[in-house]
Amino acid sequence: MKHTRRTALHAIACLAIMNTAWAQNSTDAYPTKAIRVVVPFVAGGGGDNQARLILTRVSQELGQAFVFDNVAGAGGNVGAMNVARANPDGYTLLYGTNGTHGINHALYKNAGFNPRKDFEPVGRLSSIPAMLVVRPGLAATNVAELVKLLKAKPGSHSFASAGNGTTSHLTGEMFKAQAGVDAVHVPYKGGAPAMVDLIGGRVDFMIDVMPNTAPQVRGERVKALAVTSAQRLGSFPSVPTLMESGLEGFQVSAWDAVFAPAGTPTAIVEKLNTAINKALNDPELRKQLASRGSEVYPSSSAELGRFIGSEMERWGMAVKRSGAAID
Repeated sequence: MKHTRRTALHAIACLAIMNTAWAQNSTDAYPTKAIRVVVPFVAGGGGDNQARLILTRVSQELGQAFVFDNVAGAGGNVGAMNVARANPDGYTLLYGTNGTHGINHALYKNAGFNPRKDFEPVGRLSSIPAMLVVRPGLAATNVAELVKLLKAKPGSHSFASAGNGTTSHLTGEMFKAQAGVDAVHVPYKGGAPAMVDLIGGRVDFMIDVMPNTAPQVRGERVKALAVTSAQRLGSFPSVPTLMESGLEGFQVSAWDAVFAPAGTPTAIVEKLNTAINKALNDPELRKQLASRGSEVYPSSSAELGRFIGSEMERWGMAVKRSGAAID
């Protein structure tokens, strides 16, 4: 009886050692097949293009293809939920943004996922500043003149956004609060139609991400007053920051990052993080991103985790101030 028990215990121990060794070998060999990347936005949009540009380069570092899967809906929530419920084996990843992991938890009554508990942070990709632009003919050539104009006639001017709760909406609300001005918010179904009406003079100003504003400024269809980054941008060296323009501490950027389902092995997260940071050091990729108004932002997994906590708090306050809410 004792001999049988010892034999059974020995067999169980051997099986456990074999399973551990198999898991270790599997992790060490990762990735051995294509990796699915869920982009929670429509194909062909700014987020989708950014994801494909950066992560295709990352896939080269890993030696396996990335298969991009656009799972759009509810401001990115549908795609995020899809990944949160996926097998945590490193073969399903999320292209996340300040929308999915900064804004939506406060904007939506039930986003369907927890940005911190349901994901393993892998690594940041880039930072995407915004630019304050005004319609042609508006009597303001700098931020001080715009603020003076808005204060002179509270509520008689308007600012456009890509929609309720978007980065452009909340950044506009932050600007109003810090500058102490009042302006009517006009939400659109996307940044493109908002820009069309700004160019046409139907709204007065907008603060939107560089990929949407930069081409219009270069084409002299709108006027640039300031950027929301901490320093001036190399692509627009003559445009001051909002901090330079009198709004102390005003720094807002959209951003993107990679996330894996909670429970993904640490070794896999670290391997992915290393590949991301190597890709972000590629001079050609940096050049391509700079032309879009983006700046690379390498980080560790731990740094991204801390960043998410601060972003949830900051964007949550902005959502509360704006009064925006989606059931």
